Amino acid sequence: MRLNPLFSSPDPGPRFCSTLGLLGLLLGLLAPAVRADDWPQWLGPERDGVWRETGILERFPEQGPPIRWRTPVGGGYSGPAVAEGRVFVTDRVLPEGTSNPRNAFARSATPGKERVLCLDEATGKVLWKHEYDCPYTVSYPAGPRATPVVHDGKVYTLGAMGDLLCLDVKTGKVLWSRNLPRDYEVPVPLWGFAAHPLLDGDKLICLVGGEGSVVVAFHKDTGKELWRALSAAEPGYCPPMIYQVGGQRQLIVWHPEAVNSLDPETGKVYWSEKFPVKAGLTIPTPRLLGNQLFLTCFYDGSLMLRLDPSTPRASVLWKSKVHSEQPNRTDYLHSIMCTPFLKDGHIYGVCSYGQLRCLKADTGERLWETLDATGGKLERWAN
Repeated sequence: MRLNPLFSSPDPGPRFCSTLGLLGLLLGLLAPAVRADDWPQWLGPERDGVWRETGILERFPEQGPPIRWRTPVGGGYSGPAVAEGRVFVTDRVLPEGTSNPRNAFARSATPGKERVLCLDEATGKVLWKHEYDCPYTVSYPAGPRATPVVHDGKVYTLGAMGDLLCLDVKTGKVLWSRNLPRDYEVPVPLWGFAAHPLLDGDKLICLVGGEGSVVVAFHKDTGKELWRALSAAEPGYCPPMIYQVGGQRQLIVWHPEAVNSLDPETGKVYWSEKFPVKAGLTIPTPRLLGNQLFLTCFYDGSLMLRLDPSTPRASVLWKSKVHSEQPNRTDYLHSIMCTPFLKDGHIYGVCSYGQLRCLKADTGERLWETLDATGGKLERWAN
């Protein structure tokens, strides 16, 4: 068995292996006496992309930071989750003599196995792995997309073909599993299941798809469905988020037809705002700044919503008028995958061709743009 090639490189092993090498490096960026905080899910402990611990180096050493360990893994796009002294990664490996289609957009059936790997945080040693047959029919078939979620002795993973697993952190034993296309009779999205699951209390919230089941809450200990909600032609790829605003905890679900707010306990819909997105490319995570909710996508640009501070309700503050991916024809922020960062009344994000932009949050006015941070030239599919 060999490592699964990534779509953009004829010899991609070093590209993905470097991700785990980089993780080992990052785990060593803290002061030696301080143990790193856990990073147990997409965007970290608070699901907001903020590292709150102290002792973080602000400058790399001149020769670069030391790499603590490297561990070879297969192909994939998912991020690692770090918790309880362990690193959890999902990947995909191909049978010997098999390769992915040369055309990454093609959707031909390709044999292979998806894997869940558990590594020792200090050494990179593989403590256990769980693998299962998983032929791919998705476009860009390198491997899984969704970052694992780790909590209370369990790790939850979602594969590109819709295999949802709950495993024991210490042993890798499968505690429960669901196959979303089979259980809900829905097609696999063009680019696979990619929305990072959200753990909230006893609920594991996932984007599934179909009539009345775009978003589904499962019991975290059993996999039993607790509620389902929303209908759309496709679910998109955007991770669900929960924000406290308008006097309520609001579950934000952005699918390719609308942005929606729901009660995370019941799935009751509070409000919906139409925001049709070409090609189903709802990918970047919705971000909240005060009572402003910001969304950005490839072709259709940006949408800024004002959330009512006293009740669950939303109105459009501003939105893109331009529907284009071309760098000289985009207006606000047209990110394809990169989740923006909002702070002090400003939006910082990377457009699909690599332009790092700063916008005023209240108006969308572009204050500056640069390519210096992303290589100095326009490159499509910037992330």
